[in-house]
Amino acid sequence: MNKSAVSIGSKKAKSDQNLVEYKGERKFVLFSLIPILLLFGVFAFIPIGWSLGLSVFKYNPLSASALFVGADNYIRMLGDAIFLKSLWVTFKFVTIAVLANIVITLLIAMAIQRVRVRWLKDLFRTVFFLPTIAPLAGTAIVWSTMFNYHNGLFNLLLSKLHMAPIQWLSDPHYALFSVIMMTLWADIGYNVVLFMAGLDSIPDLYYEAAILDGANRWHLFRHVTVPLLRRTTLFVSVTTVVSYFQAFPQFQIMTKGEPFNETRVLALHIYEQAFSNSNMGYASAMATVFLIIILLVTLLQLKWGRTQWEY
Repeated sequence: MNKSAVSIGSKKAKSDQNLVEYKGERKFVLFSLIPILLLFGVFAFIPIGWSLGLSVFKYNPLSASALFVGADNYIRMLGDAIFLKSLWVTFKFVTIAVLANIVITLLIAMAIQRVRVRWLKDLFRTVFFLPTIAPLAGTAIVWSTMFNYHNGLFNLLLSKLHMAPIQWLSDPHYALFSVIMMTLWADIGYNVVLFMAGLDSIPDLYYEAAILDGANRWHLFRHVTVPLLRRTTLFVSVTTVVSYFQAFPQFQIMTKGEPFNETRVLALHIYEQAFSNSNMGYASAMATVFLIIILLVTLLQLKWGRTQWEY
């Protein structure tokens, strides 16, 4: 009987100790998250709420008063040809740039992964990651110089090949693709590193078993690499889509939305409405719609990605 009482007492003491440790961990987590939540609140949630409020007003930052217009700003977008064009250009840019980014970075990551010399492998990874360190604005200025019609690098190369020079940034057929080229060069380093990490996480035994079954390189890629990279691919695609939807500096510096609004993405149009035209209410309404579009696209990607995880 005494042994039973001692056993119950020890279990109770251990339970109380676990409860104290659990409460201590909760306090630690709470105090750790408070600074992060404050930062999110000040720099993310409050601006979003403020923008939602402004979207139902006709507001000029230089004016002392704001006129409540309800849903007029949202209705106005339906008849705004420039807004609709910028929305189309944004989706076109995101679709082409994201697909090209994922294909190129995956191929580069797989090529680097085949390098067996460790220092050479690290060198290639560093070389491809270096462009991401440079400020995007500075990179855009350099590429604008390279795209110059008279003495830019690309037209000099074309002249060496006895080909006619191209108006890279002022021709409607080339302007958007020129910005996409610059964006890919400046951004692929992130995804190369992520795909390499994903490839490193795939155990060699899967490849060895497939080779024993007679699989060639294409079968290895299709039936082993692609399925086991789905989670990495989902993460890369979601982050890249969100990033490219918000693309702004390269368009502002390289083309300013020209020619004929062929490079006017929605982020640039919102910026010009807010700060060039001082139409803050209408810009806030467009920003709200833009936020909803990004959220919907992200949710669709996550839903599609989760259904592909069973392999």
